[in-house]
Amino acid sequence: MLKSIQIFFNTHLSGIGDREPEDADQAARRAAAALLLEMTHMDESADGVARETVVSLVREGFGMSYSQAEALLGCAEQERSASTDYFQFTSLINDHYGPEEKARLVSALWRVAFADDRLGQYEEYLVRKVSELLYVPHSVFIQAKLDAEAAANGG
Repeated sequence: MLKSIQIFFNTHLSGIGDREPEDADQAARRAAAALLLEMTHMDESADGVARETVVSLVREGFGMSYSQAEALLGCAEQERSASTDYFQFTSLINDHYGPEEKARLVSALWRVAFADDRLGQYEEYLVRKVSELLYVPHSVFIQAKLDAEAAANGG
């Protein structure tokens, strides 16, 4: 698993002269992607819409091509599957993301949650839990939810 992660970053994100092991920013990106993927597993009736939303968010948020995003998500999915809690991801994000980046991640989680135009109880639980672990203010959490809900309802 770690080998595939290293190959991804060396192939897609490192410059020609700096082929070194992954840095903290890349690890934080993978952690954020793992949390977004976790949201796709919260809804039992989930279809491909949530996964497509995650790919789009990763491409936009990290400035990646489709193949780079898919490779990152493949690595993130492996870590997500092997994880036992969210702390391993949120602690890394807390160490490397500022308040605005954390707020954008919470907003992205809400967008994935509303991708199928409805909000399940487990989806809301995940965003709430991650927001708390990231120390995102409740007002930011609520505003992000309202914005995502409005966007899902066409408003």
